[in-house]
Amino acid sequence: MTAPQVKARKGGELIKMITAYDFPTAQIADRAGADVILVGDSVANVVLGYADTLAVSVDDMVHHTAAVTRAQPTALVVGDMPWLSYHTSIEVTVANAGRFIREGGAGAVKLEGGRKRLPMVKAVLDAEIPVMGHLGLTPQSVHAMGGYRVQGRRAAAAYDLISDAKALDDAGVFAMVLEGVPDALAEMVTREIGAPTIGIGAGAHCDGQVLVFHDVVGLGGDEFVPKFVRAYASLADDAVAAVKDWFADVDSGDFPSQDETYHMPEQSAEILRDFAASQSVVDLVGDDLLADEAMEN
Repeated sequence: MTAPQVKARKGGELIKMITAYDFPTAQIADRAGADVILVGDSVANVVLGYADTLAVSVDDMVHHTAAVTRAQPTALVVGDMPWLSYHTSIEVTVANAGRFIREGGAGAVKLEGGRKRLPMVKAVLDAEIPVMGHLGLTPQSVHAMGGYRVQGRRAAAAYDLISDAKALDDAGVFAMVLEGVPDALAEMVTREIGAPTIGIGAGAHCDGQVLVFHDVVGLGGDEFVPKFVRAYASLADDAVAAVKDWFADVDSGDFPSQDETYHMPEQSAEILRDFAASQSVVDLVGDDLLADEAMEN
């Protein structure tokens, strides 16, 4: 899958995008048929245990992107540019975006923000790097927004978001994430722009949907779960139960079994036992032991 192929899905078959942060989750996502794998900066919360996404660096994100691309997925891999990697200058932005391609192996990058980030978006596109936009609830702006709040509820804010979406579309983004916006607004943006929209907490009228891998399979923690998340498995509970069962087998002596244990030839074991009965353990590695074993074999 390539960025132009994703863009060509506008108004057609729905785009299925999911996050992945390492080799095994990328393999699972690809085997399941993902169109796009996003190496999201949500790795900060989901995998690394930070309180928000602001803690991860370009080095962190390139590291995880490279782990995902080593799985050689057929899905398009999009690297999520972290906070302050595209906020200071055009030169820094392009250099950081290039690292996702050159070192991480990604096929595109994602940037948050609208018209304010337009010069950076255009510069990355001029460097022949496909860009995915991201509007609405942009987690890197959590402090400026006053928390993780739904965006565009009022007409003025909705109009502003539509203007941002049109500007990004005119610049040439191949797709656009709409996060945490009312469904009526997401439907309008989807209708007004040429790039496909990929929703997360944006209703059913987008051109595709994205969720975090760990949320889908039930690997999240006990923290707050957004209303738009639907878990399709309970892998965390299953994993806890599995580890508890193993601990119980260790306590009972049932693990490891004979089938789960390596064995030496019985003649060699007998030689060891004979020498252990008559000599110190240090002597067991001497020439006499080796000679006797050779004769027995």
